[in-house]
Amino acid sequence: MALPPLFDRLRLPVIGAPLFIISVPDLVIAQCKAGIVGSFPALNARPETLLDEWLHQITEELAAWDRDHPDTPAAPFAVNQIVHKSNVRLEHDVAACAKWKVPIVITSLGARPELNDAVHSWGGTTLHDVIDDRFAHKAIEKGADGLILVATGAGGHAGRLNPFPFVQEVREWFDGPVILSGAIATGRSILAAQALGADLAYIGSAFIATEEANAVPPYKQGIVEGRAADIVYSNLFTGVHGNYLRSSIVAAGMDPDNLPEGDLSTMNFGGAKAWKEIWGSGQGIGAVTCVEPAAVKIDRLKAEYAAAKGAICG
Repeated sequence: MALPPLFDRLRLPVIGAPLFIISVPDLVIAQCKAGIVGSFPALNARPETLLDEWLHQITEELAAWDRDHPDTPAAPFAVNQIVHKSNVRLEHDVAACAKWKVPIVITSLGARPELNDAVHSWGGTTLHDVIDDRFAHKAIEKGADGLILVATGAGGHAGRLNPFPFVQEVREWFDGPVILSGAIATGRSILAAQALGADLAYIGSAFIATEEANAVPPYKQGIVEGRAADIVYSNLFTGVHGNYLRSSIVAAGMDPDNLPEGDLSTMNFGGAKAWKEIWGSGQGIGAVTCVEPAAVKIDRLKAEYAAAKGAICG
């Protein structure tokens, strides 16, 4: 099955993952102008009335770009909605997305048919985060258009499955849009995701180390200096397993090698404190060598991707 037509504008098969606190309009706009899907969590707009302003800004700036650059139009943007019952803003935020006809809605931590129906009513596309084949089936049964397979090594809330069997099992029954997430930070790994059977790659942690990202300088530098071995997988901080920078755990006065288990009573997906003090990161950060504009990073990914394809295809 071909990707929906809205993805025809991509100049690199990538979605910039929605990063809690970090993804803001400046980063989203830069990503879209450079030819990849830019996204942000609706919960990043605080107070909730700010969401309407952000959607206005993104929509207007991308429309202006398209008018001035007809040969290289901007990629579509996406808004991430946390569907879990702890998100008391969901109804308000979906209404804001409807007002601005957001082209892509990424849903996480719960699948609801009525939300998918709402997005489809204004012509939008829904993609749902899943961590295994069972949840993938549920998401499609409830009306999602595509799947984001969150494999081991992804930043923030991440799954445990290796991408090889994960993509294989989903592709045995689903021929719609599949996006692979997990330690992808180079053009070669984007091509590898496609070779496995995914349509697009999902890249998050690499964009923390960009000028447009809403992250404090030590966080950005931690991404630059970090390696795969510096990532700690724990469910302590939100009640759901996720990957975090070891240095931030140490700075918070905890031993990253002896963290207690969390449980659902600690569940707080929208809690800013955990993400401000304990920094999410995926295992692919060893490929990140400096803080730079998002467009420069994306241009490098394009060059790496083209070189990898050339090496394989001759």
